[in-house]
Amino acid sequence: MIHDEDLRHLERSIALADEAVTEGNHPFGAVLVAANGEVLAEGKNSYSIDRGPGHAEANLARDAARRFDIETLRGATLYTSVEPCSMCSGTIYWAEIGAVVFGMSERRLGELTGDSPENLTQDLECRKIFAAGRRLVAVRGPFPELEDEIVKQHVAFWR
Repeated sequence: MIHDEDLRHLERSIALADEAVTEGNHPFGAVLVAANGEVLAEGKNSYSIDRGPGHAEANLARDAARRFDIETLRGATLYTSVEPCSMCSGTIYWAEIGAVVFGMSERRLGELTGDSPENLTQDLECRKIFAAGRRLVAVRGPFPELEDEIVKQHVAFWR
C-alpha cells in the first residue's frame, strides 16, 4: 500500500517525465527528498544531450553527490516513476542515497519498450544490485496503484 507522501513524490516524478518529453527526451523523472520531507532536487532524462546514459536517476544522483553531504544523502529518498536500471542503481549507491521508491518495475518497462534501440532495458531488479553492496539502500515499489498512469505515459511515447 502506498503512503500519501510516497504518492505525492511519485506523482511529481511522473510530471517531470512529461516535462522531459516536452523537452525532447525520454519519459523519466526523479525527485530527491530529505529525511525531513524537504525536496532537495529534481532530475529529468537528458537523452537529447547525453544519449543512453542520460537517465533521470543518474543525473539526479550525480548532482546530489556534488551538492549535499553524506549524512543528508544517506537520509534521503530518491523517487522515480520507473525502477532504476543497473546504471542508475549503481550511481544511486555510489552517491550514498539511502532509499529508493519507484512506481513501475523495470521488467514492465521492458515489456513496453521491447527492442527499441533507444531503450534496450536490462531485466535486472534494483534490489539485486543494492543487495550486492556493502551499504543498505532501502527500496519500496512497485506500486500497482500507479502502473496504469505510468504505462499510458510510456505507451504514448514508445509507440
